[in-house]
Amino acid sequence: MSDATMPAQALLVLEDGRTFRGTSYGAQGSALGEAVFTTGMTGYQETLTDPSYARQLIVQTAPHIGNTGVNQADNESTRIWAAGYIVRDAARRPSNWRSEGTLDDELSKQGIVGIQGVDTRAITRHLRERGAMKAGIFSGAEAARPEAELLAEVLAQPSMAGLRLADEVSVDEAYIVEPSAHGWEGEPLFTIAALDLGIKAMTPTRFAERGVRVHVLPAATTFEEASALNPDGVFISNGPGDPATADRQVAFVRSFLDANVPYFGICFGNQILGRALGFGTYKLRYGHRGINQPVMDRSTGKVEITSQNHGFAVDAPLDGPTQAPEERFGRVEVSHISLNDQVVEGLSCLDIPAFSVQYHPEAAAGPHDAAYLFDRFIDLMTTRKTAQSQEDK
Repeated sequence: MSDATMPAQALLVLEDGRTFRGTSYGAQGSALGEAVFTTGMTGYQETLTDPSYARQLIVQTAPHIGNTGVNQADNESTRIWAAGYIVRDAARRPSNWRSEGTLDDELSKQGIVGIQGVDTRAITRHLRERGAMKAGIFSGAEAARPEAELLAEVLAQPSMAGLRLADEVSVDEAYIVEPSAHGWEGEPLFTIAALDLGIKAMTPTRFAERGVRVHVLPAATTFEEASALNPDGVFISNGPGDPATADRQVAFVRSFLDANVPYFGICFGNQILGRALGFGTYKLRYGHRGINQPVMDRSTGKVEITSQNHGFAVDAPLDGPTQAPEERFGRVEVSHISLNDQVVEGLSCLDIPAFSVQYHPEAAAGPHDAAYLFDRFIDLMTTRKTAQSQEDK
């Protein structure tokens, strides 16, 4: 191989001074962000286009990446949101009938700096022991700079704790996802207002398949603007950043809870409900990221294998129903827990129509064990609508 075709040198620098050398993958240059690992064996394209990965450098624990190429159908948003990409063995060429291009070319096209040929197992073990941390990927001419200079640049970037990112990844204008576009025949059963804090495309699709019209709204939408849609329910999506910064969305949810409108939240939406009820949130050591996370539904004892991507969690008591710190919302219980570390994975309100989970039930890519949650929300809206009809008589 000639020097002209040799990949450029690349360097991964972690904030504690640990470095890993490899070669460039995707665009050349530099990328800063929080280094996190994800354990999914498949779904790298959905991972990269998940807005919840904004400002993060993704370490793929699966060793072979890019085998099936990329295509337009599997994108979960309009672009790659990951700040950088770290893989062990990048495929030399894709081999799949759905492939429309290579991952390497797509990363280059979108300006995503990556590194290949590094020991991702060692990186993952390091992050498990030390926790997710600031990092930087430097390739080409950037990799030739003094390591002390690169480390200083890594350390100078802001920490993920305290970052407000949902507004950056949200849509600028509202749009509607109609059930008729996803195989539903007849009139919609319900209409919901879905606040986009980093929503994945498959989420409104899962609602539409069940006959629910979805108004996807920008993160800054007010209670008054959403109420004007006369929604049967309110949904808050997944998204990046620190939930402690989401005061506007917390107020939004409290207003709908006060109005007794059914609520369903996932991931960031679970943390928002937790804060709306008066609980705190905290940053996990290295988070939950992947499509094989075991969770128990405490109401049934059933174990679900779930798709997750979060670095923060709700701080709520695990021992049975408790009074919400915001007392007007009544009793609440932790409905789901992680079987790996007992982290809160779901909340269920007992006196108002609201619940949430910390994982991604739309699961693209991933298992479909949690798809029933969409039906549970529909049941909640059905119950509320029936009660309203009886009140009107």
